[in-house]
Amino acid sequence: MAVPKRKTSPSKRNMRRSHDALRATAFQECPNCGELKLPHNVCGACGHYNGRQIITVDA
Repeated sequence: MAVPKRKTSPSKRNMRRSHDALRATAFQECPNCGELKLPHNVCGACGHYNGRQIITVDA
C-alpha cells in the first residue's frame, strides 16, 4: 500500500485546493425583455434566444 513519506505542508495543500473555490453565477440581461438569464440559455421570461423566439411562454 502506498503511504506518503512526509506530511504535506499547508502551502502544498492550499496550492492543490486553489481551483476548488466556487464562483458567483454570471447573469446577463435579456436583450428582448430585460430579465436576467444565464448566458447561452433561452430566456425563461420571454422564450427568446439569439434574437429569435424559441419557445412560447405562458404568462
